[in-house]
Amino acid sequence: MPDAIPIILFSFVIPLWIIFHYVTKWKQMKGISPEDEASLSDLRTAADRLEDRLRTMERIMDDEIPDWRSRHNDKF
Repeated sequence: MPDAIPIILFSFVIPLWIIFHYVTKWKQMKGISPEDEASLSDLRTAADRLEDRLRTMERIMDDEIPDWRSRHNDKF
């Protein structure tokens, strides 16, 4: 009988405990937290601002040096 305890423990109890532990963790992490949502919104805003800056820079470059795109592409 004492030999059966480790077998039962390692073959049934521990795997079930691990499964239930991670199932509860997955249920808790189902959605994103409000902090993550705010952070994602901030990142999206920053990306939009950077995209606007890039468009402005390209527009300025097009006005100042009309063929800058073709000269840049020839180098690569």
